[in-house]
Amino acid sequence: MPSADTATIIVNRKARHDYFIEDRFEAGIALEGWEVKSLRAGRVQLVDSYVMLKNGEAWMHGALITPLPTVSTHYVPDQQRTRKLLLHRNELSKLIGAVERRGYTLIALSLYWKRGKCKVEIGLAKGKQSHDKRASERDRDWQRERGRLLKSNR
Repeated sequence: MPSADTATIIVNRKARHDYFIEDRFEAGIALEGWEVKSLRAGRVQLVDSYVMLKNGEAWMHGALITPLPTVSTHYVPDQQRTRKLLLHRNELSKLIGAVERRGYTLIALSLYWKRGKCKVEIGLAKGKQSHDKRASERDRDWQRERGRLLKSNR
């Protein structure tokens, strides 16, 4: 979903390896001041992050935002706190239906800036099994090799 007027902060590349991504949604994220400063400095990891739906709300777990050393001396920040995601009611109901009835998983795919606000792209995903991962890797290797062959034939 990130377009030309956005600046990407981080992309969860492992998600595409571990999951089949069926659909994507853009959500706002409720952050504290020190978290915004850390995001601007690029101090974030999404590798183990996922989204849980609880009481009709979406919450992101496992995203690691490392505080800058200039954070206040009397405040101890929680790096992996649960952060609330801001979605429209119809998007939430669609996600709840997919997760509860069809067995999908919600994962954080990327973080980016859009018009000065931090947005998170979440993916509605199904987990890949090991043979699916091997097939994806084989296809990727073939595409790379095919590109080399076509390039050398010119």
